[in-house]
This record gives sequence, C-alpha cells and structure tokens, in this order.
Amino acid sequence: MEISTIDASQVAKMFLAGAKNLEAKKEWINELNVFPVPDGDTGTNMTLTIMSAAKEVGAITEPTMETIAKAISTGSLRGARGNSGVILSQLFRGFTREIKKVDQIDVDVLSRACVKAVETAYKAVMKPKEGTILTVAKGMADKSCELVGESDDLVHVIDEIIKHGDYVLSQTPEMLPVLKQAGVVDSGGQGLM
Repeated sequence: MEISTIDASQVAKMFLAGAKNLEAKKEWINELNVFPVPDGDTGTNMTLTIMSAAKEVGAITEPTMETIAKAISTGSLRGARGNSGVILSQLFRGFTREIKKVDQIDVDVLSRACVKAVETAYKAVMKPKEGTILTVAKGMADKSCELVGESDDLVHVIDEIIKHGDYVLSQTPEMLPVLKQAGVVDSGGQGLM
C-alpha cells in the first residue's frame, strides 16, 4: 500500500510507537555504551528523554501538526538526560521546526525535517564526533535528500532511510576506534535506529 502523506494523528502514533520501542530496548543499548565514557546509561538517558515527550504527545486529544511538534520538542527538551538525550532532543527540535509548518508530511517535508534535525543537533554539540548518533542521523538525512523526486511513497522512502541508517550505524566502529576495540556499534546511533 502506497502512502504519500502522514497527518498529525499518524505522526503521534508513530512517535509513541518509537518511544515504546526505544524503552523496550534500553538495556541492550546501555550494554553497547562505551563512548564517550562506558557508563552504561545511553539507553536509559534516551528513554527518559523520549518518554518525557511521549507523555506530552499522549495527552493531546485533537492533534494538529503544530501541537504534536510542540509536544515532541518541548517534552524531549525538558526530559533530556545525558549527552545522548540532549542530542536526541535537538534532533527532535530541528525535525519539529519543519513539520510544525505543515498539515501533512510528504517526502519533501520529511527530507527538509531530517536535514533541519541534523543541522540543529550538530550546532548543539561543541565538538561533534563522527561515528556517533550524529553520523547516523546525518546519513539518514543525506539519504532522505537522495530520495526526493524518486518516489512519493513514504513507506518506501522511510524504509530506505532506515536501511541506510542501519548501514551507517554498522560503519561506526570503523570511525571510532573505541567502538571497534569493544566490538560494538555506537549506542546512541543504535538508540536512534
């Protein structure tokens, strides 16, 4: 089935499902955590961040793109914990800056939102390090730009963006020696996926 647009209520459902998925995998993500310090809290911090936003999203009875965007942005910012949580909240902040301007998301809007998410997150980090959640997000944003004009089907486009994100994540040990030494991918990047 081809889907060319996503409305606010669908965005809310997708966000809540993503939050639930991250929460279910937080311990696994914690176990991957070796950078910047092996403190085993990336999954926990990302979960606390997204669940703060999920609480606000879940409280909206008549969702509009603007109210959903505000709930995701402010909720994640308020709940941000640790480096990974702050970066995740900045990705959401940038993404929602684009979607709040529209009633529906199509491939063009999705691509612009992904690019804005990455720009916002990179600006928020004093010394961005490649091989992290930032690299995975950037790879996904780049892929979203490649796909504009190729297809109007969001199911196909999102699937391709996720496949590319998984590929970039698999390459993070080649970018950060500490990951390669530990035999893991970046925990923040895994949390994003």
